[in-house]
Amino acid sequence: MGTSYHEIAANLAALWRRKAYHLDMMNRSESIMLQRAPQKLVLLLGLLGPLSLLPLLTGCKTPVPMAAAPAATKTFTIRGKVVATDPSSGQISLDGEAVPGFMEAMVMPYKLANPAIISELHAGDRITADLLADQISSDAAAGYRNVRLDHIVIVAQAKPDYKPTAQLHVPAAGDPVPDFALLNQSDRLIHLSDFKGRVVLMTFIYTRCPVADFCPRMSRNFATLDQQLTADPALYVKTHLISVSFDPTYDTPKVLRSYGGAYTGQYTKERFLHWDFAAPPVKELPEVTQFFDVGVTPGDNKSLTHSLSTVIIGTDGKVLAWYPGNEWEPSEALSVVKTAVKTAVKAAVAS
Repeated sequence: MGTSYHEIAANLAALWRRKAYHLDMMNRSESIMLQRAPQKLVLLLGLLGPLSLLPLLTGCKTPVPMAAAPAATKTFTIRGKVVATDPSSGQISLDGEAVPGFMEAMVMPYKLANPAIISELHAGDRITADLLADQISSDAAAGYRNVRLDHIVIVAQAKPDYKPTAQLHVPAAGDPVPDFALLNQSDRLIHLSDFKGRVVLMTFIYTRCPVADFCPRMSRNFATLDQQLTADPALYVKTHLISVSFDPTYDTPKVLRSYGGAYTGQYTKERFLHWDFAAPPVKELPEVTQFFDVGVTPGDNKSLTHSLSTVIIGTDGKVLAWYPGNEWEPSEALSVVKTAVKTAVKAAVAS
């Protein structure tokens, strides 16, 4: 019927004695403990049977090292001025301000998490970005590696007369604005000329934008302006807001209606009398984005990497002010609007 319990125990005892002999020179006390172990094992075998040897025999294998835990990624915020861009390597050189807890102010190259957006960056642009760095170990003093920039926002362009390869037009005060057509949240085609005689505030967004400081911030700013203008009847009748999507395929009238109602706070009860949410037809999108200096590049997971553009158009259909970044405040835009409305009223009275 195979090997008996006592034979198994005897074999195991012999193994223990040989091991004890080799260890004796290193640690005699350990040797004694090992020599006594077989007697206890024989008794244990009698109680538990030969299956009790399986954990002992399988447990003598050399331990397999565990895989190293993935490096933790730390996120910092950095501000600075672009010194140079290198499309071939997907890197930019940035004259960065000090980043508390990471580095002093200095000029150094950075990889872009999304190299596709490098065409939107130019020497002299001032930016803010998330600085991502992988910790070498759990000890922060060990340093970081794989440093890269993500969620880049251009807060100030280097040259207002800069003409990139896409031939984007940089809006300037006094520029006549073309009479673009837009399909709004009510599935109705509107034209900018429909609002002539009013001051029009226009910003560019797309409803799926995941970056809080981009489109959501522009929409929050416009929500604040809408409330402020609504509170002043004289300003309300002389102004109109338009949020223009550069993602017309996804941002259908139904999507824009839902998005707009959420930002006005009226949801399904919103009538959109003072604030339109609209998108140009797909074929006319490039013309619209190029005029207002909106750079758009497809990103990962159906996202869009884009620049920001907000413009105030006077009662005569010409540009009054243009904000290329996200640092403008509603109070700043409101001041421009008040001055424009006041000037228009005086001109109307004088005529």
